[in-house]
Amino acid sequence: MHPQADEGVRPSTSILDHASTFRALRSSEVWRIISQDSGPPPEPPRSVNLPNSITLIRIFSIPLLMWILLSPRFDGVTGERELLASAIFIAAATTDGIDGYLARKRGQVTTMGILLDPLADKLLIAAAFVTLVQLNPSLVPAWIAVVVIGREFLVSGLRSIAASEGFTIEASELGKFKMVVQIVAVVAVILDHRWKEWPVYSHYIFPIHWIAYVAIWFMVCVSLASAVDYFVAFWSKIDQRGVKRRRRAFILSRRRKPVPPPQADRDVAAST
Repeated sequence: MHPQADEGVRPSTSILDHASTFRALRSSEVWRIISQDSGPPPEPPRSVNLPNSITLIRIFSIPLLMWILLSPRFDGVTGERELLASAIFIAAATTDGIDGYLARKRGQVTTMGILLDPLADKLLIAAAFVTLVQLNPSLVPAWIAVVVIGREFLVSGLRSIAASEGFTIEASELGKFKMVVQIVAVVAVILDHRWKEWPVYSHYIFPIHWIAYVAIWFMVCVSLASAVDYFVAFWSKIDQRGVKRRRRAFILSRRRKPVPPPQADRDVAAST
């Protein structure tokens, strides 16, 4: 009797469960969630956005700058080569701050931008100083270009090692000031190729040659100081425990015990 009574209760319980499920499906909240989820998927962020386009323009302006400075097509008497090259270099260097500002403000920081922005800066500076070695070697000898370009490679290497260790080295105020000094030095050296001084008013003159000379040497000092500053920041943030672990693993690998010979070799040696 009791089993039959239990079997008669089960269908009614199942009907109540189905009814509650049907009422839950008819609720507006469930259908609203389904309608929201069934919409079109959001568009993925584009890698070539406005900040990245500005960075690419800076990269494409580098061969144009070198062609203007080294091409014999421009007249060296009127100074149009020097004026045009100075304007292009100033415009290209100004975009360094514009693309970063737009990327942060518009929320368009991408992996492509993180890769291209420092690469564009280093290519612009390296191309400018390599060209100035040929254009005006009296003010920019080859060793100055080596110091400037070597500093860029050093900072890039430190940032790569820092990234592998799990931290980043942000651009310091000294590094930003170094960029401003480099812009002034490059423009002054370009203009010095045509004018040693500019008459300003009456007997007053603008000493371009002396400004270029002082700016170049000041730029070398600031570049070296900036490199030391980046190295100090790198050394203060590096994980000392990771360095100790690597050193300990290296010492253990050097002190590894010799591998014993196989059993067959030992048997042969014992028999002899």
